[in-house]
Amino acid sequence: MSEYVDIEFDCLPLRSVGRMDIPLDASPAFRERCERVKAALEAHGSHNTYYLYNASCTFHLTNAPELGMIEFRFAGTVMTDEGDRRTVRSDLKVELVRETCDWLTAPATDWLAGSVSQAVQVEFDRFIEAGDLEQTRQRIAKLQAEMEDRGGFVGMYL
Repeated sequence: MSEYVDIEFDCLPLRSVGRMDIPLDASPAFRERCERVKAALEAHGSHNTYYLYNASCTFHLTNAPELGMIEFRFAGTVMTDEGDRRTVRSDLKVELVRETCDWLTAPATDWLAGSVSQAVQVEFDRFIEAGDLEQTRQRIAKLQAEMEDRGGFVGMYL
């Protein structure tokens, strides 16, 4: 274990969402994600905003993986500066998934849940620095171009 905080997420640049309608045959889970993306767009717009999903944040309080682990699931929006060089704020929904801390109290859980946003902002800056944000943009632009060439639907379903 080399990290004290493990963070994983999928990233959807909100500027890549071309349409807001949801397919009639969408599964309940997919429909729910589309509604959350739609709400994020309405709340934060599409400029310099990124929707994070399939996301988790795990804090390690000891050096033993079977003891002192607290895992949260989260989803929501991160906003970057004008040049997409650093994260300026986030709006995340955070939920405790599991923990291996017999000594964990409700106030500590609440404090750690609040710390998820700070940890995610640091990790998103690392994501930007590693070039992953640009790779995500290029992948979505390529997918959009391919779908437009085929006359397919371009929107929330990327």
